Order: sequence, then structure tokens, then C-alpha cells
Amino acid sequence: MREPILEPGQTPWSTEPESSFSTWARRFFRGLVVAVLLLAAISGVRSWIRPNNAGTTAGQTAQTGFPTDEARAVATRYAVSYLNWDETNPEARPAQIGLDLAAGLDARAGWNGRGKQTADKAYPGEVKIDSGGVVAVVDVRVQVRAFTRSGRTFVPGPYTWQRVSVPVARTASRVVASGPPTYVADERAALPENMPEARVPDDDLTAATLKDAEAFFSAFAESDAKVEAVAAPGAAIHSLNGVVKLGDLKSWQVYAGDDNERRATAAVTWDGAGDTTLDQTYSLTLRRTVAADGAQRWQVAAVG
Repeated sequence: MREPILEPGQTPWSTEPESSFSTWARRFFRGLVVAVLLLAAISGVRSWIRPNNAGTTAGQTAQTGFPTDEARAVATRYAVSYLNWDETNPEARPAQIGLDLAAGLDARAGWNGRGKQTADKAYPGEVKIDSGGVVAVVDVRVQVRAFTRSGRTFVPGPYTWQRVSVPVARTASRVVASGPPTYVADERAALPENMPEARVPDDDLTAATLKDAEAFFSAFAESDAKVEAVAAPGAAIHSLNGVVKLGDLKSWQVYAGDDNERRATAAVTWDGAGDTTLDQTYSLTLRRTVAADGAQRWQVAAVG
């Protein structure tokens, strides 16, 4: 093929007018880029990279802001008031319940006005907060003592533990009980299957540190000064200040580990007032110390 013959000053190409569609597309994409940049500046690029789940954030905020400590305190006192009744003094129970029950609710809380029962000790547990963050239920265990009628008097029975679930609500000023508690079964549960594996015993170190362990627990029962004399340097261990005395170190076991720190367990019998004894088990941390003359010892660095 022959090349076309160009006139003097003529370029080897020709300019064609741009179509209306091309002009519109170019302007559209240019405007889109500008809009994206403006949106990024307003909302923040970080929120695009790590978006927040609105539902999860709301739930977490609600639970984080809920006054769980106050809820436990209110639920505990209310549970004690709820499980206390005496037909010889029927007005005492509603008065106590009214301290924590929301205004406008019946302070009799379902009691028929008969019988007698006392409740004094109570321990709160888990607080389950609703996703809205306004209401919750508090798990409370209460020690109660029921009475049975014998003629004109009431005879006290044994102490038992009862478990109740107390509904509470957060108001603008405080947490209140929002209704009567419900009884909850308190059953024994087995240990979880994913319990940590048992440590490997170090029988040689166990035998070598037995006397030191006895000296530590004897000092641990008596005074801080005696503990400081036998514990590892720098250990911050407070004594029991004479509440009990060491009766017997029933068992002592040190476990394998590194050359500077080991774990140990001890079963101790404490002598209390009178003829009372009490067995308790402790977990301890031992630390290897080296004296100025080069002598090495394993001393208790922490209890628990």
C-alpha cells in the first residue's frame, strides 16, 4: 500500500470532534471522584477501613455503661428483704422492700402475710444485661432460716441457701428492683473439660524444700516481720497476724519448671480458737536465690 501524500504543513493525523456521550461520561466520572473525596473527608477514611458494626457497638455501649456494681448492691439488699417475713410484724417486710422496689409497684411482692422466715447473708453473682442497656437480672445467693409453728410460737429450722434471680432497671437517678425475684435451681456442676493439665512433680526439689515450707507457713501465720525473714527478697507477702497457728503441713509439692522460678502447692492445717482446726490448700511461687557466699535456696516469692 502506498502512503498518502501530505500537503506541506499537514499533520499525519486528523482531529475528530468529541461525541456528546464521551463528554458526559468524562464529566460524570470527574464528579464522582470529587464526591468520593468529599465523603472521605467528612466520614473519615479510617471508618471505611475498619467499619463499626452499629448493632454490636450499641450493645457494647449499653453493657459498658450499665452500673453493674450498683445493680448488685440493690439486688442483694432487695433479695434479703424479699426473703424475710414475719406474720407477727407484717409491715416490716414491705417497708424494707420499698427501699429498693420501683415506685408504684406492690411492696407486698406476692407474700400472703403468713409464716416466718429470716434471711441475712447474701452474695451477688452474674449481672445479665439486656441488649437495650436499661434492664438486667442479678444472680443472688441468700442464706435463709425457715420457722415452723409450734402452738403459739415459731421454732427455727436449719440454715439453707436459696438462689434467686432479681430483675433490676436503671433509672435517671438510681437502679431499682423492677419486680419480684424468681427462684433458680442451684445445682453442682462438673469441672470443665478444658482444665489445665496437671504439672509434672519435682520430687527432689520437693524433699529439699520441705523444711523451708514449714518455716514459711509458721511465719505466715504469725507476723509480717517473720514472713519477711524467710520469704524471697522483694516479696510483698502479708501475714495472717496471729488469726491462726500452723498445726501441720499435710502435703507439699514442688513442680518442674525453669531454673529460677517454680510453682508449688501446700495443704495446711491451721489451729484456730479452742479445739478448732481448718484445712486449706495454697498455691505458691518459689524463686531461686543466691547468697553472697554462693549458697542457693528456694524461697517463697508469692502466695496465690
